[in-house]
Amino acid sequence: MARTVNVKMTFTLDGPTAERIDRTAQRLGVSKSGVVREAVREYAARAGRLSEGERLRLLEVFDDVVARIPARPALAVEREIAAVRRARREGGRRTPTPRSG
Repeated sequence: MARTVNVKMTFTLDGPTAERIDRTAQRLGVSKSGVVREAVREYAARAGRLSEGERLRLLEVFDDVVARIPARPALAVEREIAAVRRARREGGRRTPTPRSG
């Protein structure tokens, strides 16, 4: 089994936070360090997740984008893409542009 290396750290906490750590440690029968370890573990697990508000906003954006997708047959889209690719391979404009001078 892998051995855990403990690292001693010093933090300055406000009074109410320190009291919550003390009360939680006493209630659970664990050390204050154990309370802090578990809190950090849980916080780190949640930190990468979207909040409910962010999730709902992204779903709205997704629904909006999906609604804008044109309902065209795949063949029409493929023809348009082929035409754009041909135009790009041929390069440049077919008609000269007016020059300001």
